[in-house]
Amino acid sequence: MTPAWLGRARRALGPSLIDQVERDHHQTDRDFRKRRVVVGITLVAGAVLLGLSLSVRPGDDLFYLLTGLVAATWVGGALLSGPLHLGRIPFRGRLRRPLVTPIVTGLVLGGVFVAGSLVVREVPALRELVNSVLAHARYGALLPIVAVTLLNGVAEEVFFRGALFAAIGRRHAVLISTVIYAAATVATGNLMLVFAAFLLGLVLALQRRASGGILAPILTHVTWSTTMLFALPALIHQ
Repeated sequence: MTPAWLGRARRALGPSLIDQVERDHHQTDRDFRKRRVVVGITLVAGAVLLGLSLSVRPGDDLFYLLTGLVAATWVGGALLSGPLHLGRIPFRGRLRRPLVTPIVTGLVLGGVFVAGSLVVREVPALRELVNSVLAHARYGALLPIVAVTLLNGVAEEVFFRGALFAAIGRRHAVLISTVIYAAATVATGNLMLVFAAFLLGLVLALQRRASGGILAPILTHVTWSTTMLFALPALIHQ
């Protein structure tokens, strides 16, 4: 017999993370091959630029230029690869654009990461890894930092849960896209960033599979990013 709490959790999470809506995203073999080529080139270029952007000295204006180029690379590659879809989830018997649920999911994820940061800050080696990521948030101007954070959150979803996810095909797209998303952050040389990317990417990929589009992952990602941007610097001390 299934416990009552498990049944309630299944009903709450099913529409946004588990159950897949019907969709018709068929592509010809030629278009599919083109998408894979464009995605491969974009992935290499974006990963290199991402590594360069996070190697810039905190407070240097070059950081904003490079992060803008990273976002432009993700979005440009995604648009060139082929059609993208916003997706829908069932709500009260109808298919609707996912809006509230992804935002709530982002807040919950943010809470989980904030709770984890309370443990991380007690381990010097891990604290230093997180501090290296937060350095730009501490020394950069607030509005530009918020802007590039949100811009890159949207751009990553357009590419990784949009173009890349579609380029993988129907088998194991959640796992493969998550591993590639985490691997792309290896260029930063920061293992905590890779770990965070894997956990976040797994949830976003499940949303993409369930809804058939990028709107839910975008809303969850920007909500999570905003939470991290304002909460972590105050919790993880230098």
